[in-house]
Amino acid sequence: MYGTLIPQGYKPRMSTRETEKAIKFVKDAFQRNFVKNFGFERVSAPLFVKSGTGVNDDLNGVERPVKFDISAQNGVQAEIVHSLAKWKRLALKRYGFRSGEGLYTDMNAIRCDDKCDNQHSVYVDQWDWEMVISRQQRNTDFLKMAVMRIVGAIVDTLEQTKQKFSSVDLKLKREVKFITAQTALDRYPDLQPHERERALAKEYGTVFLMNIGGALSDGKPHDGRAPDYDDWNLNGDIIFYDEVLEDSIEISSMGIRVDAESLKSQLEISGATDRLGHEYHREIMADELPLTIGGGIGQSRLCMLLLQKAHIGEVQVSIWPDEVRAECEKSNIILL
Repeated sequence: MYGTLIPQGYKPRMSTRETEKAIKFVKDAFQRNFVKNFGFERVSAPLFVKSGTGVNDDLNGVERPVKFDISAQNGVQAEIVHSLAKWKRLALKRYGFRSGEGLYTDMNAIRCDDKCDNQHSVYVDQWDWEMVISRQQRNTDFLKMAVMRIVGAIVDTLEQTKQKFSSVDLKLKREVKFITAQTALDRYPDLQPHERERALAKEYGTVFLMNIGGALSDGKPHDGRAPDYDDWNLNGDIIFYDEVLEDSIEISSMGIRVDAESLKSQLEISGATDRLGHEYHREIMADELPLTIGGGIGQSRLCMLLLQKAHIGEVQVSIWPDEVRAECEKSNIILL
């Protein structure tokens, strides 16, 4: 069943039409709460970027971007974004943002190699955000402060949603458990990475799993991270426990971005020093781009969590295998 989980006895708390109203409410409320906590400005974002510039997010380095040529521009190659992790940093420079200022935007992407299950879709929608910081703010304490503001905006949005929609009775913890990927491995040496996340989320409710990308004591990274946007020593994932699926759910991947030193080191570790020829990477190495912190916050995943849905397809329109759609419909999971 393509990894699709059918919770026993699942019944949606809302009709499809009420769900659509609730989706809009959650997205509008979260944006208000997010801006209240950070004061960022909304900007327009690209759906695609020019191929070969190094601007697109490489994710784990193996995912294929959806590509096309532009006939009116002599066949120049373009590709659908995977995320805006690098583009935002360029935009902060181009638009003249100063230290302490930041931007956010709606990001829509296609990840054709992503798995399709309860939490994953080939269509990705998230709020991408980025903030200019000082050299002194490139530290763990500043990262944790940003995490707590995002979690605060999420919990505030939940409380407002519960006031608007009486069928929602979810509880989320505002307190965040900060734990490194290495500590998680030390604690659960016999579990696979996702199983560690599930165990931590079940115990603490709200977790920020830190330092993702570099190899741990077992010689493997907890999860893949491109070597050229997050500093692997200053990043992490915001994870909640999803009681509907009895599983962890990652709502945000974020981090303080690479400077010249960490970029060079991580590209060497990854065997990807050829990227230093891209304009984006050259600007980082020459200290021509601002130091930043940023991340993405999943829109559909947030709606799925707060509205207590069993499948991401209940809160977004995507393509699912016919057998998955049929099985979900038999089990009261109505995919949009």
